[in-house]
Amino acid sequence: MSTTPPPGWYPDPTAPHQWRWWDGTAWTEHRSAPGEPSGPPAAPPPSGRGPARAKAVALVAAGAVLVAAVVTGVVVLGRDDGSGGKARTAPTAPSAPSVSTGPSTDTPSPAASASDDPSVVVDQLNGITLPVLDGWEKPPYAAQDDVVLTTRGTYDCPAGTGLCRHGLVITRTPAVAEGTSPEALARRDIEEAAEQAYDENAAGQRLYGGITSHRTVASGQIAVAGRAGYFVRWRVDTAKGPGGYVQSVAFPSSTGTEAPVVVRLVFDAGPDGPPLSDMDRIIRGIRPLGDAATGGGVGSSIGPPG
Repeated sequence: MSTTPPPGWYPDPTAPHQWRWWDGTAWTEHRSAPGEPSGPPAAPPPSGRGPARAKAVALVAAGAVLVAAVVTGVVVLGRDDGSGGKARTAPTAPSAPSVSTGPSTDTPSPAASASDDPSVVVDQLNGITLPVLDGWEKPPYAAQDDVVLTTRGTYDCPAGTGLCRHGLVITRTPAVAEGTSPEALARRDIEEAAEQAYDENAAGQRLYGGITSHRTVASGQIAVAGRAGYFVRWRVDTAKGPGGYVQSVAFPSSTGTEAPVVVRLVFDAGPDGPPLSDMDRIIRGIRPLGDAATGGGVGSSIGPPG
């Protein structure tokens, strides 16, 4: 069972090169330059909780109290298969600070809390579960409220600032007008997904030096959790590093009002990144909450290229 750390200075989840005051409940706006501060801020630090929605997605967080290995704006992207065609929660899940990765009209879905099954991550808000593949994990310490899966380990970002991960999966609940199609949602989301992953993070850092170009390598209808959806996949080139792949997948939830769901996947394109086939495996492994056997249904005959 995780515990709440006492007030103090900890690495800032939005800028890992500096320190930020944790008041025992939430992040405040007090920050310090590199080098661990020796005492509390001069004035009582205000609460930095912000308006973000509390996460309801199930993640294993046992014992993960301030793992400094995950960094804000962590962006990730996967191995080039030749198809050509902005991480950290607050010290405890209940008071996790929210960090926006950029302007958006979408509402982040909840992050994760403990799950009895280590092979899946549960997104209760969107009514789905996602598979935890080999080499992936439920992030014990993520900067974005909507991050549900990351690859294991970190590396120095190509631009020389902060730490990055080779793979990232995000779930979102778009705030859109009723009747918007999955295709329209996916095509609208992909540009923002790429910008937040590779161009500039919430702290104003360009961990990859910014995007220099992109191209669509795949798009089309796809079955997700028994529902007909749509996906768009971009190959992104960056000023520094190998760049990578970003994919946005939109589909209606099978629960409640059948609100739309967007899943973003970001993979490093270098040899150290996860296999690009993991994108398809993760999407095909998504199931409606409480129905682990569902693996197709409407749109089950369609999907991305193998």
